Amino acid sequence: MSSTVLEPASAEAPASSKPITTVGIVGGGFMGAGIAESAALAGIDVVLRELPEFLDGTRRRFESSLERAVKRGKRDGADRDAAVARTTLTSDLQDLAGAELVIEAVPENAELKTTIMKALGGIVADDAVIASNTSSIPIAQLAGAVHNSDRVVGLHFFSPVPVMNLVEIVRALDTSDVTIETAHTFVTQLGKQAIETKDRSGFVVNFLLIPYLMAAVRMYEEDFASREDIDEGMKLGAGHPMGPLALCDFIGLDVLHAVCNSLYEEFKRDEYAPPPLMKRMIAAGRLGRKSGRGFYEY
Repeated sequence: MSSTVLEPASAEAPASSKPITTVGIVGGGFMGAGIAESAALAGIDVVLRELPEFLDGTRRRFESSLERAVKRGKRDGADRDAAVARTTLTSDLQDLAGAELVIEAVPENAELKTTIMKALGGIVADDAVIASNTSSIPIAQLAGAVHNSDRVVGLHFFSPVPVMNLVEIVRALDTSDVTIETAHTFVTQLGKQAIETKDRSGFVVNFLLIPYLMAAVRMYEEDFASREDIDEGMKLGAGHPMGPLALCDFIGLDVLHAVCNSLYEEFKRDEYAPPPLMKRMIAAGRLGRKSGRGFYEY
């Protein structure tokens, strides 16, 4: 089935904008905490919101990641202490009201993300940029919940955020040039590289990556080759740093399943459909590294 991508009003982003001084982030999981760490290390004040029952875990995740960076010689103790001092953890969404940019980084669930985006639209200033870290949901689907939807943009980071330098900036139909300019400036402040993409499920990276990963799962499911040989084949033969099944475990099978469903819903192509084996593994709690077992044991 063919897919038509509507052209935004403008595809050109202005060169620069006023630097972000305060960023608000909703969701303190691996992605949200990683974005917070990158921003705080870049000298930006961070307000990180998480549900009360998960705040302690978010704090541990954030501080442990900084400590690992110090031990590896990537940062020093002064960097770590300054990043911690710049970061405020809260369970109150209203505490994000003063941020010039807010980013939702909650799980890949369209209903949940839409609810968060709508709430943020009623809290932050009218000229504040509202971004989603979704990895697959079209931004227009989320922007409809926000008044002044021209200030909504996709900012798709990659895991682990402190290490991965790419950010996809996603321009929806109504996204303004000023919003895109702000997004580019923020990414530059973080010391990361941006690519700009039009608004469709999967954007650039996951649109290309998911068929490859699902092909590997099907190959293993059909007993065409062992998991080790599939992964070694792509590492040694294609120069990939990690094999596809190990990468599935790293990302998380539940996350991949949600991305697959989003892509399949939009494009109706079999290459995006999650294989039956993946569904059974998720039902059994074998989500990958996060659960201690996926295609491999950890």
